Amino acid sequence: MGQQQLLTGSYHPKDCQFLLQEAEGVELLTVEEKEQRLQSGVHYSQMVSIEHAPTQAYLEIFYKLTAKYKNRLATEILQLAKLLQQTIGSSITLVSLARAGTPIGILLKRALLALGSVSSVQHYSISIIRGKGIDEAALAYLQASGVKADSIVFVDGWTAKGAITRELRQAIAGWNIKNKDYQLSDKLCVVSDIGFTAHYVATHDDYVIPSGILNSTVSGLVSRTIRNPGVVGFHQCVTYHDLQNHDLSNWFIEEIASEITQLNPVVLEAPEILDPQFQHRQHQVVLAYLTQVMKSHDIADINKVKPGIAEATRVMLRRIPDLLILKNRHQEDVEHLLMLAEEKQVSVTFDHTMPFNALALIKDLTRNQL
Repeated sequence: MGQQQLLTGSYHPKDCQFLLQEAEGVELLTVEEKEQRLQSGVHYSQMVSIEHAPTQAYLEIFYKLTAKYKNRLATEILQLAKLLQQTIGSSITLVSLARAGTPIGILLKRALLALGSVSSVQHYSISIIRGKGIDEAALAYLQASGVKADSIVFVDGWTAKGAITRELRQAIAGWNIKNKDYQLSDKLCVVSDIGFTAHYVATHDDYVIPSGILNSTVSGLVSRTIRNPGVVGFHQCVTYHDLQNHDLSNWFIEEIASEITQLNPVVLEAPEILDPQFQHRQHQVVLAYLTQVMKSHDIADINKVKPGIAEATRVMLRRIPDLLILKNRHQEDVEHLLMLAEEKQVSVTFDHTMPFNALALIKDLTRNQL
């Protein structure tokens, strides 16, 4: 099992190994086809979208935001690395949640190595799917490969409503009941925790993590993960080989990693872990706002409400958006969202009371069929 050839996407094998298998014969859907199937009851994990190269104008925004935030992101990654090293020890296994967690996992590995006090750091990327759980075949692979359970920490890019944090907690609780000799921690590590649900956190600010505004071209050319019933082994993915000439995955890693090497870790303090009661209260503030939005827009399904810049971007790129709500039109961080809204002819409104900088609503296609 340990000798199995693992996928690496377009990343270097030293940076990341995906515990995923390449799907065969998967139909790539347009955004419209995918949305129709989603809203007719097909689970999102059973399909995958066609992805297109970003336009030159959109890429320019990506480059601008990377330049603007690369020092901040590098600093926060290094601070998280210090926190993990202080909490977990000198042997750390980063298990990022594909795919938004993958670039962050790679950067954390680079940062841990830069600290110099970590004896062993590995990075794998695995699948977790809302409503379907974590890839237990991937966890079993880690166990069989001799990875120590207490060295494992799960990594994602950000939280929004906290759906994946909850999914992770439920999945790990289920795993631990069945695997008494391989008990895992469900503590999630993220850069930006706008939903106040993660454990290891660098910031609660809703700002642009640049890898959050592109799709596979900043995630090793790997698709979002697929879970089709009856498929044995790891969860699946497809690789977008047709986008190879547009791939910025390694460019982005090197941009941030070079910033990390220029920082002095001695003067950086590890972030504090929030008091659980305070965290719970802040999470309730987020949920209260989302409930208000659902009520005012007559939305029954909270999954159609996507808070935060990164989640709103995903809606604009991968779903059929109904409305974009921004806190401030003139903030540079939402420039790409305004561009996407104009391209897709999506209405934009503003709410200065919002506890984050952007929120997107997914169009309910069933309403137009009455």
